[in-house]
Amino acid sequence: MYNHLLVLQSDFGLVDGAVSAMTGVALEEAPELKVHHLTHDITPYNIFEGSYRLFQTVDYWPEGTTFVSVVDPGVGSKRKSVVAKTAKNQYIVTPDNGTLSFIKKHVGIVAIREISEVENRRQNTEHSYTFHGRDVYAYTGAKLASGHISFEEVGPELSVENIVEIPVVETVIEDNLVRGTVDILDVRFGSLWTSITREEFQSLHPNFDDRFEVTIYHNDMLVYQNQVTYGKSFADVRIGQPILYINSLYRVGLAINQGSFAKAYNVGVGPSWTLEIRRIENP
Repeated sequence: MYNHLLVLQSDFGLVDGAVSAMTGVALEEAPELKVHHLTHDITPYNIFEGSYRLFQTVDYWPEGTTFVSVVDPGVGSKRKSVVAKTAKNQYIVTPDNGTLSFIKKHVGIVAIREISEVENRRQNTEHSYTFHGRDVYAYTGAKLASGHISFEEVGPELSVENIVEIPVVETVIEDNLVRGTVDILDVRFGSLWTSITREEFQSLHPNFDDRFEVTIYHNDMLVYQNQVTYGKSFADVRIGQPILYINSLYRVGLAINQGSFAKAYNVGVGPSWTLEIRRIENP
């Protein structure tokens, strides 16, 4: 099933013509395509972030949608160019460099094929080695989204088990304590989105308006520690006050009502940023 929807993501930004070139190549292949943009503001070279933004988005697009994700610090190297077919019958065109990690873990990948550049590379680009986003990914994505090629015609099948995956830190659940990492930011508002799922947080038997001790470490350095209210949404606390909540991906978030938690406490993201939530026992 191919529905003529093509969604582009990259770390290219919009200050030059790179994204426009990808769009043009897609429309040159299939003028009837509807080209949309997930984001082009992925932090340069940040494969983890690219993987997360795909996971954040794909469930909300129809079956048959084709995504092109280009966060590719290894462009021109031996890393493979692939198309993954998800459990929802969507297609993700991307380098096999870890970008598919969150999709494999949380959405499901049923098959993956290596892009055959003999058949699925834009003509007269074989001597260009640094813009696969235009020459291979946008081009192949457009052919797939339009039905000009089938998934089987992408190239040889690979093992789903052998997809390159980013190491993930597993959540730790102890008596009265849950520990995870700060995965990513709700960028515009500065809220922290953690790796702790709603189900894992439920091990603390939380009720709205309960207060929990929240501690954040960067490596072994204490960055933040405070008692924080658990609420449904930001307005459950006063302006400027912190709040624990369940975000739109059913993971624990930490925010300041009408403020940026990340800026207020200089909190970053990634496996070196640990967040602990501890139930406060009443005396």
